Amino acid sequence: MLEAVAWAAGIVCLAYVGVRHLDSVNSNRESMRRFAELTAEHRRGGSVDVTLWLEARIAAWHRTRDRSGPTPLAILRIPRIGLEVPVLEGTDELTLNRAVGHIEDTALPGGVDGNIGIAGHRDGFFRALMNVVPGDAIDVETLHGTEQYTIERTWIVTPDDVSVLDPTTERSVTLVTCYPFYFVGSAPQRFIVRATSDTSRDTVAAYHLLSPPTSPATR
Repeated sequence: MLEAVAWAAGIVCLAYVGVRHLDSVNSNRESMRRFAELTAEHRRGGSVDVTLWLEARIAAWHRTRDRSGPTPLAILRIPRIGLEVPVLEGTDELTLNRAVGHIEDTALPGGVDGNIGIAGHRDGFFRALMNVVPGDAIDVETLHGTEQYTIERTWIVTPDDVSVLDPTTERSVTLVTCYPFYFVGSAPQRFIVRATSDTSRDTVAAYHLLSPPTSPATR
């Protein structure tokens, strides 16, 4: 009887693993299909608002959007300002003409802790950043799902201040573009947007709620 029970338990476990594997495969296929659809839509220009863009940037985007390239790392959305754009790897001119770019040596999108650096042109996709305010939501969709962030602050730095891309202990996103937005010529400053993950914030809040208060004598 014990042998029969063991065999039955083993079969149930194998069946469970098989179902989970199929679910995972189907989920990945659906995510890949959705990414393909989003990328195709952006190449057609179906969901891109170029109202604020410089004419030269619009022309550059049209020249490059149909070129074949790697699958986006993520889709970046800021719903309140109507921004939705693929995140590609790298920050070269071709990449930033087509989309926005993941900055090398920063955390990758996809649910890992750290600081995700993303750059974009001030006269293209990231011109709309001039309208963001603290409290605005940012969504980062990857093949692993969608992670939600909330903008904490914006500030202006010089181009050589790369400390904005330093690693962070919590999950965060740092958006970088040139500033002023309508400056003629090479812009002398950088506009920075910092957002932190809602999950990270909830985890920290839960930790403080569960931790006993510290008495003045032990501080």
